Amino acid sequence: MKMLIVDDEFVSRKLLLEILSPYGSCDEADDGEEAVAAVEKAWADGKPYDLLCLDITMPKMDGQEALAKIRAIEEQKDIPIPAGVKIIMSTGMNDSKNILGAFKSQCDAYIMKPIEKDSILKAMKSFGLMQ
Repeated sequence: MKMLIVDDEFVSRKLLLEILSPYGSCDEADDGEEAVAAVEKAWADGKPYDLLCLDITMPKMDGQEALAKIRAIEEQKDIPIPAGVKIIMSTGMNDSKNILGAFKSQCDAYIMKPIEKDSILKAMKSFGLMQ
């Protein structure tokens, strides 16, 4: 499994790396612009990501905008949402605007920080990425 961890907080990225690395290869990005570029490169290389963990609040480009751009890339490639990358949004903000915005932009799951291993693994199981 190929995964991309996107978070501007070093500690959050390392925690996710520790949780996810036993299940496949993990790349890291620290903002939405890097995430979109990594997704584009992965598609160009013929090795798209299976899972993307995307923080909402980041500099340059936030997670909401990155999510919309990534789904637009998939749409241009005629990839239906269920067949695209599984995207877990993460944030410390527990407000309905961000939650609804993430699901409106077609994220697959929304997890509150602090991130717990069980929450991530439960989401991955629900996506069929692991047993």
